[in-house]
Amino acid sequence: MLVVDQLKSGYGASQVLFDVSFEVKEGELVTLMGRNGMGKTTTVRTIMGLLGAKGGQVTFDGTQIAGASPERVARLGAGLVPEGRQIFSTLSVRENLVATAGNRLKRSNPWTLERVYDLFPRMKERAGQKAGTLSGGEQQMLAIGRALMTNPRLMILDEATEGLAPVIRAEIWDIIGKLKAEGQSILLIDKNLAALKRLADRHYVLEKGVVVWSGGNSDLERDREKIHGYVGV
Repeated sequence: MLVVDQLKSGYGASQVLFDVSFEVKEGELVTLMGRNGMGKTTTVRTIMGLLGAKGGQVTFDGTQIAGASPERVARLGAGLVPEGRQIFSTLSVRENLVATAGNRLKRSNPWTLERVYDLFPRMKERAGQKAGTLSGGEQQMLAIGRALMTNPRLMILDEATEGLAPVIRAEIWDIIGKLKAEGQSILLIDKNLAALKRLADRHYVLEKGVVVWSGGNSDLERDREKIHGYVGV
């Protein structure tokens, strides 16, 4: 579904990514790990068209999207839960969910307000509440629900559990597991090795803009100490 091939990117004259390559197949949950500042968010921003590529290719469902606009990438079926959530704080929960909603790819069982409320009952309870007044965990749930309402073929979650209380993190991991079980393709940026090992199909590690390690769960277990060193946890 997503193939990133020798991707180069950065900000102005500063190059951050150096020939980054990885892929996400349909129905897979793939992780991108690394310490802060190693290029994970730059990779996400480049995939989504929020940052221009300096070289390489990004192919989404057979379509070349390196250099495409964020709107085009989203319409092709990529949904982003960005780092820091970036919800519309002055809009209500319901308004956030419907603001960018659509079933552009004509899914037979699309995400609707009712399905999102079933997944996140607290969002239904707070439907009329201003999003900026929600707790951090509730805002993260809202950000996930907002992305689901675009009915994405691929969902990208950038630091989905960062800064959240343990009980909320556990709830988010449970939701991600449910989405994976339903066949949702996911690219997940996080550092929780135990949760990632439980949920993911494959893993990639970034170090200074380069993929320095990749493998499955058995490889992750074998190289646990090395991965801890790269990830910094």
